[in-house]
Amino acid sequence: MSAQTLFSGGFGNAPLDAAHAFRAAMTVMARPGEIRELTGAEPPAPLSVAAGTLLLTLCDPETGIHLAGEADTAEVRQWLAFHTGAPLVTAAEADFAVGRWQALAPLDTYRMGTPEYPDRSATLIVECDALAQSGAVLRGPGIRERARLSVPDVPAMQANAALYPLGCDFFLTSGAQVAALPRSTQVMAEV
Repeated sequence: MSAQTLFSGGFGNAPLDAAHAFRAAMTVMARPGEIRELTGAEPPAPLSVAAGTLLLTLCDPETGIHLAGEADTAEVRQWLAFHTGAPLVTAAEADFAVGRWQALAPLDTYRMGTPEYPDRSATLIVECDALAQSGAVLRGPGIRERARLSVPDVPAMQANAALYPLGCDFFLTSGAQVAALPRSTQVMAEV
């Protein structure tokens, strides 16, 4: 990786870009099933623009990141180290994990929180081929009646939701798109 590549790809206007990205991330987490554009970063492959932007927005030197499967490259490690200072950790220690669903599974590898501190759980950034407001039916907080979202593994998401208030939260990313699936969301197979 050249120095130019290592040092490039971050936010052009960090305060403004991070604020826009943070708002988009919190909006999709508050409204499960909604898909938004999330741009600002230009991470090295194989990370998507949305995944890279989330990592730059939500991670810092106190935030452990786990890179799963093909996301674990020398270029991605160096880019994250330069732009976030976040330590790379095992899945069991991760605050955030990023990768494709098959590489991230199984979910019981990650912290699920404790009854006293349910917020001490991992957030998974799942890289998807595409996002669509079709497929699984979602119900719960932030959803008026129901929403639909293409999720990678309905049974795993149902098992995760059954752990509420414990469990993982998810950002689903594809290109410059992001959606979220908080642990409080009930997921039903397509009807």
